[in-house]
Amino acid sequence: MARKSPLDGKLVTLIGGNGFIGSHLAQDLLDRGARVRIAARNPEKAFRLKPLANLGQLQFARCNAADKGSVEACVAGSDAVVYLVGTFGQNQKALQATGAGHAARAAKETGASAFAYLSAIGADPAAETGYWSTKGDGEALVKAAFPKATVIRPSVVFGEESGLIPMFADLVSMLPVLPVFGAESEFQPVWVDDVAEGIANALEDPATHGGKTYEATGPDTLTMLQINQMIAAGQERERVFLPMPDPLAKIFAMLPLTPINSDQLAMLKAGSVASKGTPGLAKLGVTAKPLSLFLDRWMVRFRKHGRFTEKRTA
Repeated sequence: MARKSPLDGKLVTLIGGNGFIGSHLAQDLLDRGARVRIAARNPEKAFRLKPLANLGQLQFARCNAADKGSVEACVAGSDAVVYLVGTFGQNQKALQATGAGHAARAAKETGASAFAYLSAIGADPAAETGYWSTKGDGEALVKAAFPKATVIRPSVVFGEESGLIPMFADLVSMLPVLPVFGAESEFQPVWVDDVAEGIANALEDPATHGGKTYEATGPDTLTMLQINQMIAAGQERERVFLPMPDPLAKIFAMLPLTPINSDQLAMLKAGSVASKGTPGLAKLGVTAKPLSLFLDRWMVRFRKHGRFTEKRTA
């Protein structure tokens, strides 16, 4: 008989739950029997989750993470809350820091037993990039309001439908020559479902995981150039990759309408690997899976003739 989850029947609110990581976390929580509230500016983006839920198990709420009253209304009645909002655009302080603090305070005041904040490896209030510095501020505000909150800091998160891999896969499939930013920087790519499982495990056992910070990384350390080369190999395409010199990369990042801004470039150059002494996914009961486990299968649709390029073996 399957173990009954401590979250069975409990209401878990996911602020920013309509995004990449949030939608996978919602699926994990639904499987555990939790009632899930997706609170987001555009909750309809998560309507695809409806067929996965039982009657009355999934709720959608419109939420402005930059508005204190909106956040408090969405948190009300929750047994657990996860703050997933992140942005490389405007209002980073309001969305990644202030809003997280409001959510943690509301969760504490209304009696939630668990709170998790999705941060990032490299988060530090003193960081030069706005993304990392506001994530660091967010961690501090959350811990001040909800001392037993769990902080999850992922490396680069990968999945089949969003994140790093499909973006690079599209480029590799179209362009014979590709520039690579931060080519020699090292990352530990982590599967989105492993991140989701780690967060859900933390919510299940706040007595063990509350008040702690975890870094969610995959088992392999890869450079950005190696990741691109793996994608090309999975597509069975010959590609030329050109590492971008730092001065040229900085100019490119400052131009309008480019796919990368100065913050993202700085983060690519810094890389994202686990720091010594900080517990990882294993301490959350998760065995992290490598990118290589999935990549060949995911790249089939990007090959010249898709599945019809495969040869039948005798």
